[in-house]
Amino acid sequence: MYKTIIDPRVSETDGVGHINNTVVPVWLEAGRNPLFKLFTPDHNFDNWKMIIINMNIDFKNQIYFGYEVEICTWVEKIGNTSLVLYEEVWQSDTLCASGHTTYVNFNVEKQASERIPDDIRSDLKAHLKGVSPSDTTA
Repeated sequence: MYKTIIDPRVSETDGVGHINNTVVPVWLEAGRNPLFKLFTPDHNFDNWKMIIINMNIDFKNQIYFGYEVEICTWVEKIGNTSLVLYEEVWQSDTLCASGHTTYVNFNVEKQASERIPDDIRSDLKAHLKGVSPSDTTA
């Protein structure tokens, strides 16, 4: 699992006093930065690999300014050219949101999906939901 800490900003708070629901997808994306680095180590958008094709978020509890938020990101499934992530947003030991996001490994120049390389696939396996890192070394 990847973990990312977010410090909510005042500007992300809406008129009813909680973090606006439009902010959560942006925070979830921040939790994916280590994955982006796996696929495009130099972060060069001319060679960007991870293209989002689906995202679903379930909002479970309100999130507030003034308290850190933890983004937890697991790999749930690794396909031939795509991967499914399971993500959670936690604040003060409370699950506030969860969701699934699907990405495809994409070649921008060819405008086509590509097989996920074996070295990246191996790194992804270390973050599979329900698998401890020691289970992936064999």
